Amino acid sequence: MEHIPVLLRESVELLLANPRLSSASVLVDATFGGGGHSRRLLEEGLCNFKVVALDQDPAARNRALSLESEFPSRFRLLAGNYAELARLLAVAGVVKIDGLLLDIGLSSFQLAESQRGFSFQSEGPLDMRMNPECGEPASGIVNRADITTLTRIFREYGEEPYAREIARRIVEYRARQPLCTTRDLAGLIEAMVPDHKRSRTRRHPATRVFQALRIFVNDELSALKQVLVAGLERLNPGGRLVVISYHSLEDRLVKQSFRVAARGCVCPPRIPVCVCGRKPRVRILTGRGWRPDAAEIERNPRSRSAVLRAVEVVKQED
Repeated sequence: MEHIPVLLRESVELLLANPRLSSASVLVDATFGGGGHSRRLLEEGLCNFKVVALDQDPAARNRALSLESEFPSRFRLLAGNYAELARLLAVAGVVKIDGLLLDIGLSSFQLAESQRGFSFQSEGPLDMRMNPECGEPASGIVNRADITTLTRIFREYGEEPYAREIARRIVEYRARQPLCTTRDLAGLIEAMVPDHKRSRTRRHPATRVFQALRIFVNDELSALKQVLVAGLERLNPGGRLVVISYHSLEDRLVKQSFRVAARGCVCPPRIPVCVCGRKPRVRILTGRGWRPDAAEIERNPRSRSAVLRAVEVVKQED
């Protein structure tokens, strides 16, 4: 199947605009997925920098083979979660980097593979693990957790307004038989939603719950916090951190993290001279965030919720 990278031109141009790029530079694609961003970086980079890609999905290994063959001295894929960025870079012998890309979404491959359990549109096991070789699948959560826990997951990670009612229905249902497949869960939720409310939105009633379970199962928000901190620590001055997110929880976290890093003096206004010594660590490059244009959304409808934010690390004066 065809994988269409989101905001490809914008993200690659931001990373390549660093004037300090050289043959000694390393750019990190921390969410390799289908490899579209890595390929474009390698094809358009004129100074023969290296690209290190990360992905925790074992299926990414096969998708990386062609790039490793075409760019044997410039490309390397490391297996692992981007939350482990520091450790993975150490494994690769990389101390500092000049660019970091995070495209925080499901790839088309993962959505299309029904056995992965990410999509409510096809029948498959209720799994949702990015790395199917470790962790507890979503079925374990929905068949084990109590009403309070399920309600919290659906509210906190999915912003689901019917969180408690859905949690109660799940507990009632599993008392008779376990919820094992995507259709089991999606059908239960769909049956709860009145027709008049369903007609007000194009969104499937199970969308928020599936999102919440996926984020919880993969501990995605915690991983994002960790990689943002580690990434800024390892970027050289002039290096760029580019993040593409797809829902408000991720985008809010990225925006707040960038604002804090871009903040200078935090002394109270009544103090005439700065005593905190705090200096901005980054310069924000994207203002209120960049979104796909109409042409990209028409070509790739999955891109419509994407937001790109980027910062550049500034040199700290002594």
